[in-house]
Amino acid sequence: MPILNPAAMPEQRGYIPTSEELEGFRAAQKLAYAAAEAVAAELKPGMTEKQAAALQETWLRDHGVNDWLHAPFAWFGDRTAFQGFKVAVQFLPTNRRLEENMPFILDNAPVLNGFTADIGYAGVLGENPILDRILDDLAPQRAMILELIRQGRAMNDVSKAVDKLILMQGFEPRHKAYPFEVLAHQVTRQAPRDKPRRTMPFKFGLDFLSTLGQVALVARKQGWSPLWNSGEGSNHAPVPGLWAVEPHLGFRGVGAKFEELLVITEDDAYWLDDDVPHVKRWKARGLWPVKDVPLLGEPA
Repeated sequence: MPILNPAAMPEQRGYIPTSEELEGFRAAQKLAYAAAEAVAAELKPGMTEKQAAALQETWLRDHGVNDWLHAPFAWFGDRTAFQGFKVAVQFLPTNRRLEENMPFILDNAPVLNGFTADIGYAGVLGENPILDRILDDLAPQRAMILELIRQGRAMNDVSKAVDKLILMQGFEPRHKAYPFEVLAHQVTRQAPRDKPRRTMPFKFGLDFLSTLGQVALVARKQGWSPLWNSGEGSNHAPVPGLWAVEPHLGFRGVGAKFEELLVITEDDAYWLDDDVPHVKRWKARGLWPVKDVPLLGEPA
């Protein structure tokens, strides 16, 4: 059974990890990014999305992972912008082959010793100026999300601000293609097991789906949602816990995102780790920290 027992927390809004647990989540996230970077370095023309996803899974299993929030994904070319995606099965890895100067996104969500990560890593096999621009413009998104949450803005207003900024930047908010149009979802701890757990046909872990369902029932009674989007279900103050946040920008068949864990406490918020690939890239390009953080949300 999942460690989190929503029925036992009727007065608690969200899952609040201890400092020791945060170290466990941080280790899981570092491992997830390491897997994406290792596989990205191995990508070659002609490789398929299915092969890239399998390489991530193999790498993670070789490094101690035997459980998943969801199995690894990979998207190549215009699929990085979720072009034409209408149903859930379109997100699954395909036989689409990688070509020179083609963008890619690697996404994996391992559970390491009961601690969950969920990351997205965008890159290109060669050069792609549109991708470079999108990756640059994700920096103010990351800064704005944190600042608005720290100000206590309603979570749906923060999501609306992300969508507005994306449009102002000249892109499309492609996370709108995800089920429930989520910008983020809450992450909890799972009970570690020695043997690999089963996954659903759509590649999501059974324990994660079970826990999410239980949390959603309790959250509804408490007036909040573990699925963070621009809808009325997220029209509430920031909920303490861990949130996997993934703003996704698209333009002319090129898409890119970051995905990482945001920690929300009762009176503050911070990214779980600033030592992540996209922040390193921004620092190298002089784009981080963001000097003028856009604040587009409406007061809660």
